[in-house]
Amino acid sequence: MKTYFRLLSFAKPIEKFAIPYIITTIFSVIFSTLNLALLAPLLQTLFSGKHGAFVHLGARPSFFDIMGIFNYYVQYMLNNYGAWTTLEFVCAVIVISALLANLFRYLSQRTMENLRVHTLLNFRRTVFNNVMNLHLGFFSNERKGDIISKIASDVQVVQFSVTGTLQVVFKEPLTLIAFMAMLFNMSANLTFYSLLVIPVSAFVISRIVKRLKSQAIASQQTYGNMISYLDEALSGIKIIKAFNATEFIKNKFNKENVKYSSITRSMARRQQLASPVSEFFGITMIACIVLYGGHLIFVKDASSLKPEIFITYIALFSQVMRPAKAMSDSFSTIHSGIAAGERVLALIDEKPLIVDAPDATAINEFNESIELKQVTFAYDDKVVLAEIDFRVPKGKTVALVGPSGGGKSTLMDLIPRFIEPKSGEILIDGKNIRALKVDSVRSLMGIVNQESILFNDTIFNNIAFGKTNATREQVEAAARIANAHNFILETEKGYETNIGDRGTKLSGGQRQRICIARAVLSNPPIMLLDEATSALDTESEKLVQDALNNLMKNRTSLIIAHRLSTIQNADIIVVLENGRIVEQGNHHQLIEKNGLYRRLIDMQTFSAD
Repeated sequence: MKTYFRLLSFAKPIEKFAIPYIITTIFSVIFSTLNLALLAPLLQTLFSGKHGAFVHLGARPSFFDIMGIFNYYVQYMLNNYGAWTTLEFVCAVIVISALLANLFRYLSQRTMENLRVHTLLNFRRTVFNNVMNLHLGFFSNERKGDIISKIASDVQVVQFSVTGTLQVVFKEPLTLIAFMAMLFNMSANLTFYSLLVIPVSAFVISRIVKRLKSQAIASQQTYGNMISYLDEALSGIKIIKAFNATEFIKNKFNKENVKYSSITRSMARRQQLASPVSEFFGITMIACIVLYGGHLIFVKDASSLKPEIFITYIALFSQVMRPAKAMSDSFSTIHSGIAAGERVLALIDEKPLIVDAPDATAINEFNESIELKQVTFAYDDKVVLAEIDFRVPKGKTVALVGPSGGGKSTLMDLIPRFIEPKSGEILIDGKNIRALKVDSVRSLMGIVNQESILFNDTIFNNIAFGKTNATREQVEAAARIANAHNFILETEKGYETNIGDRGTKLSGGQRQRICIARAVLSNPPIMLLDEATSALDTESEKLVQDALNNLMKNRTSLIIAHRLSTIQNADIIVVLENGRIVEQGNHHQLIEKNGLYRRLIDMQTFSAD
């Protein structure tokens, strides 16, 4: 129940939908029940003959005895106006009742649909917003396909659970009560007799749907795995084909697909079994009622149950199993919804590890330096960086070099607070970044990664990413600084050219220059460049390096260098090995030390020769 009430909270303000739904549903149930109950006066009129026998009316029934009142006026019309006029009157009342019943049913369904859409909107917005706020480490440990499955598929299942429950709790029981009240009014003996079969039906159906929740959880987990495999297959299609691994990937996906199909088939078997079982019990009950009713008419006093009342009773009782069947179907939907809801709520409950401190302040400018003091970082128990100390003065270029796995990228990620150090301080203008608002810290920085991260959109929108007010002139100016303007004009639609998924329509060098243009447009005082040219050919590297040189003019820059020839003019070079700083200085100072930096330079020179 705790899970359900949490899911229901996403329907707020629920009273906006619940009150109209309750009112329209009550009227819908009243008129729907009345439609069947009016069958008795209709039959009474038809069986009365052309003129009808005169019957003394007696006292008018109570206001709450709807059937009694209607029978009273039907008999009154038969006494005074004859059978034909009475038949016209009864048919007119039935048509009006049917019109009102369906009108109110339509209004209640529309209200429920509005509630369903409103709940889905709030739920999906909440889970997506929370995912976007999570720290980067979360995405390293989770399958992307599983997250997509929760946001897309599981959320969709939940919406029907919430609205379906409201129907189970209110509409169907109310319909059942209305039918039963009318049946008791017609014949208490018959109704008591019929109630003996209902507990048996309920017990059998409850046994059928018992395992649906556990199966629903397994189904959604398996579906998430399938989406993950699909995402990995599409992302790595070139490698899959290059290593002739197509059959391996097919088998991997198919194995999960067969498992998902098996679970789905089992769930469908249980869900579909509930309806026929309830229908069988319903028909069995009607057969028993016909026998008992016939016994009352033929064996006992026929006046205790008139034929027209008996026929109406059977017609009305045949509809009793409809809400009962709807309730059993809804329970199976609710089980699936609760299981999906638990998975999505787990994602909502995931808290970001990096948040603003309660008294955090914004930083709007950069004036002095970035400083790392005794910074240590570890993944679980594995130390990646140990006691890092260095300073990046304003306007200077600092390069990070060293063997792979030395901690360069980790150190770079610490500065914009993508990750948090285990100990030590990172200061901007003497202020600990933990005391500053995260968004304000990142707004001071432009980031260009080794991997060109672009979106399936136009070149213009990729450069102006996050800058909704950027003008065409500003975007073009940024592209010129990034050496991108000329090749952009050569594309099919210029700046309005769509670059495809992850920029696949562009070359590596072109993608990287778009990323640089994006960083230029934000005009940050600090640049973080993570091996921005390492994956490029020589010609593209020169174009990109020229763009980077333009980007770094009059800015504070921290660079991770793969090719050491590109950072020889850096003001400070920090050499990292096994998570520790082993050397610091400019190019000439480090060459003279004849240490690790010199060995790295010699190895690259030897490789180039």
